[in-house]
Amino acid sequence: MQSHTYSATASFVSAPSGDPYKYQVGFGNRFASEAIPGTLPQGQNHPQKNKYGLYMEGMTGSPFVAPRPQNLHAFLYRIRPSLDHKKFIRLPDSPDMESNFLPINPKVHISPTQLKWAPPPFPSSSDEVDFIAGLKTIGGNGEPTAREGLALHIYLANADMKNKAFCNSDGDMLVVPQQGRLDVQTEFGRMMVRPGELMVIQKGMKFTVSLPDGPSRGYVQEIFGSHFELPDLGPIGGHGMANPRDFEVPLASFEIDEMHWEVFYKIGGQLFSAAQDHTPFDVVAWQGNYVPYKYAMEKFIFVGSVSKDHIDPSVFTVLTAKSKATGIPLVEVLTVSERWNVASDTFRPPYYHRNNATEILCFISGERGGRYVPGGIALQTVFCPHGPSPEVHKAAIVEELKPERISKGSMAIAIETPMILSMTDYAMNRAGTVVESEPLSFPPDFIAHLDEINADLKAAGYEELKKKSD
Repeated sequence: MQSHTYSATASFVSAPSGDPYKYQVGFGNRFASEAIPGTLPQGQNHPQKNKYGLYMEGMTGSPFVAPRPQNLHAFLYRIRPSLDHKKFIRLPDSPDMESNFLPINPKVHISPTQLKWAPPPFPSSSDEVDFIAGLKTIGGNGEPTAREGLALHIYLANADMKNKAFCNSDGDMLVVPQQGRLDVQTEFGRMMVRPGELMVIQKGMKFTVSLPDGPSRGYVQEIFGSHFELPDLGPIGGHGMANPRDFEVPLASFEIDEMHWEVFYKIGGQLFSAAQDHTPFDVVAWQGNYVPYKYAMEKFIFVGSVSKDHIDPSVFTVLTAKSKATGIPLVEVLTVSERWNVASDTFRPPYYHRNNATEILCFISGERGGRYVPGGIALQTVFCPHGPSPEVHKAAIVEELKPERISKGSMAIAIETPMILSMTDYAMNRAGTVVESEPLSFPPDFIAHLDEINADLKAAGYEELKKKSD
């Protein structure tokens, strides 16, 4: 059938330069949007007959009996219901994607040390690779059918998805472009996502991706067990870090398109497709609090020490997701970029540490001492010791401590999880350059002070220290 394409969008909040779309703002709000005025029913959700012959379709992101603050749902008023599709077809597994990270899976690997990946190359110009075909898994924990766990992917794309859409039934996807904008069409409307912004598409939502700037590369954090939330602020107070009003939600937008479409579904780590003779993006109006959204990370308000010592990096958290253990996150997503460091009498680089967390740094822009470059990834597993090199330590303990801007011109996201991540075959063998940390040797400066120490011990009435050697 011939295609007749039309789109309409209401306007609320103007987008910054370079973004052609308009947005509603807020996090956790109950939004309402209609592309044709008067389409949303008033005073009820399920009228006997919807205006213009639209179909009402509900979508829930939580169990029905979840407490009100965690109860997520949306009502969509669309030209055809999602039920209007052909049979599901099981697709071959992607060789570069993985969803089962249990140790019994022979295709995943545990590494006890620090790992670092160079930026992966883009697909050859002779191959058309869209956003979904370009997904490649680095590592993860758990598996999606247990509704607990996560996966870290990268994407490498050089082509639009065209008449293809994707629906992830396994979990929410947090997407961070590193190079090239993403023009994202969802059932709720359109978003333009540039490097420096993050986007969240929650599970069950259909979307398609176009590449207005040509080839694009970036990072994807998928979570199986819960949804992303804003962290509690506690003693910080009522505002700061990522403010709710800085999150942007699309406005209703629809098309009248009766062309052939393929909708790809991921469920239980397996891929399926279902054809349909109309666009999945035909929602004329919607309302609810289960929505896709984006956030510009330069809006983050950093919190830190203004006297001495370091504050835990949790104060850099943009979004967090709960695990099944009370008070313990499944994952936290942090932003790291230019900010002031003013702490006095303080060792200013990251101190040596072994954390109950797998720490992942994904670099968007700028460089950090030549060690990390945009498009790269650095990972330290749970309790892996790490910190500055001997040279950095030596310089840091004698430097003059003046207020300084750090991480100038750079931006990264950090992902922290208490889960142990298994690495995929792709990450360890096919991702290009993967480097394990080299052993470091540090001078035992304490021993050089042995005469001074023994003099102090003797003066205090203690036995002197003696150096043992082979």
